[in-house]
Amino acid sequence: MLTHTNEEPHQCHICEKRFGLSEDLKQHMLMHTKEKPHQCDVCKNTFKRGRYLKTHMLTHTDKKPHRCDVCEKRFRQGGHLKRHMMTHTKEKPHRCDVCEKSFSASGTLKRHIMTHTKEKPYRCDVCEKSFAQGGNLKSHMLTHTKEKPHLCIVCEKRFSESGNLKRQVSTHTKEKPYRCDVCEKRFSRVEVLKTHMLTHTNWKPCRCDICEKCFKQGGHLKKHMLIHIKNKTHRCDVCEKRFTLSGNLKRHMLTHTKEKPHRCDVCQKSFSRIEVLKTHMLTHTKEKPYRCDICEKRFTASGSLKRHIMTHNKDKLHRCNTSINRRESLK
Repeated sequence: MLTHTNEEPHQCHICEKRFGLSEDLKQHMLMHTKEKPHQCDVCKNTFKRGRYLKTHMLTHTDKKPHRCDVCEKRFRQGGHLKRHMMTHTKEKPHRCDVCEKSFSASGTLKRHIMTHTKEKPYRCDVCEKSFAQGGNLKSHMLTHTKEKPHLCIVCEKRFSESGNLKRQVSTHTKEKPYRCDVCEKRFSRVEVLKTHMLTHTNWKPCRCDICEKCFKQGGHLKKHMLIHIKNKTHRCDVCEKRFTLSGNLKRHMLTHTKEKPHRCDVCQKSFSRIEVLKTHMLTHTKEKPYRCDICEKRFTASGSLKRHIMTHNKDKLHRCNTSINRRESLK
């Protein structure tokens, strides 16, 4: 009857928030106590609510009770099916009041709003670093505990995050479930598909606060910011050369170690850099993703296309970027 009277007799003694049902107050109190009374018998993971544990238990089985009526893809959770259905309907009912961008899921809109407010409500109790998303805080906490609860059953490698485990499993299965609706290229990871989709648009959501230059990817903005701070914090222990990016230092170290960790599965040839391996793979697939817009001749490498472009216009060293078709991601 309290749902009809709007009476809220149950009050939290910590933050004074009120609730109509005692059960709701009990669930709320877990936010203050950090208690997680529901434990998984398989992996010993703990949860605040019984329904979270129930959903989690499905990860230990192959059971996917929720089926899409359009493409027959199956899901463990009803919410996942609901979000999936948006890919068929193209519906985006959740709109940002600041920039008017629309989203298919309310959670995605909430995360997007934080890019405007710069709000980071989730704080690490150990180092006090703050995060916009609870999941990011959870992943960060593992850097303190060094815990790696996610195990790959194929190679037995362990990971701190479930997303990293999924990426590892995809390297074994070679499965690419995410497809681009524009060019139909397929990807093993949804985030790679999202990045790829930007190549079909002119949208550059990541903006530099200093010079206002915009970028399609956050990683590109991060690299750009180093131009402003000119900080080379990564030093080679062998020759003492310094780098702005840890990735550049790692690549540089290969010049000392002569290590070639990236191997071609076809001819077993090894390479020091993955991008060189990707270009090499085109020699096996005969794929030529770079096309000249003038004569439509195709090339395996972007450098070859650039040199070819010069034969059409020898008096110009630099051509407009529209002369070169963007290469589809080889990831």
